[in-house]
Amino acid sequence: MRILVDAMGGDNAPEEIVKGCVQAINEGQGFEIELLGDVAKIEKCLGNNVDRSRIFITETHDEITNFDKPTEAIRKKTNSALVVGMKKIKSQAAQIFISAGSTGALLAGSLLIAGRLKGVVRPALAPVVPSKKGQSMIIDAGMNTRIKPINYLQFGIMGSEYMKAMYNIENPRVGLMNVGTEETKGDESLKQAYEMLINSKLNFVGNIEGRDVTEGKVDVVVCDGFTGNAMLKVMEGTGSYFMNFLKKTYSRNIWGKLSYLLIKHDLKKLKKQIDPEELGGTPILGANGMIYKCHGNSKAKAIKNTVLKACSSACTTVLEQMKTIFSSMEVGGLYDEAL
Repeated sequence: MRILVDAMGGDNAPEEIVKGCVQAINEGQGFEIELLGDVAKIEKCLGNNVDRSRIFITETHDEITNFDKPTEAIRKKTNSALVVGMKKIKSQAAQIFISAGSTGALLAGSLLIAGRLKGVVRPALAPVVPSKKGQSMIIDAGMNTRIKPINYLQFGIMGSEYMKAMYNIENPRVGLMNVGTEETKGDESLKQAYEMLINSKLNFVGNIEGRDVTEGKVDVVVCDGFTGNAMLKVMEGTGSYFMNFLKKTYSRNIWGKLSYLLIKHDLKKLKKQIDPEELGGTPILGANGMIYKCHGNSKAKAIKNTVLKACSSACTTVLEQMKTIFSSMEVGGLYDEAL
């Protein structure tokens, strides 16, 4: 299995990106990594402590930044890691593409180069976050800030198939993020989405509110990208604040330090559950290939965990399953109206 990694994307590229890939190679088996970017800079970061039979470098000269207009960038910067990587995904020269670069450019590349699965209207960013009962997926979490009713339904299908394959949840519960649980809540688009979801074959449990995500009331949360991204960032910020508060509390005096020793193990488990570096990157579901987006400030641990997670997902049948489902969806009537 070949995994492509954008070595030049992100705030800490290429050092942390390359370091994470080396760690993944040293810890995992069954895959090889192709780094895309400036060969001289990548070679400088690689060092000697890596199996060079499993890691390759492809030179790319252009660089897409967060200041570039996404669509314009992928059309003009054809020798960038993102464009070269997406073309390789489309031609099936590789199975996975990972980048910590521009989210907008990644979406544009997914749509215009790699392409969507047949029948999919819009791909979506789909992070999995911890909850009281395990994990919940938020879909979409930032790629589509304005969507139509059909998108909510398709997000629910994508999320359900991913959670079945990756987390062995037999019949994932799907909830529609809204301002209240009553079925009459929300604007017209949300009301239409509710009707589509309740009449689908999904295990739709109705509208949910923000607090229901961490309570574990659903396995898949469907929402527009603006809502999902805001919710995700609040959760990340709250987790960081909570851990910082505990650290200060238990370091104030000798009694706090002694108390910390008693719960140190449990706190480390909690930190691991909410640490973005541990969770790794996020899949873009609905694209015609396995594409993962990492935080722009990702360090080596996040890249390593993304590589290993992506490898696991590629070993399932989730992509083929989604291809089958969406290719058989009828476009007409309610669906045609929503498009």
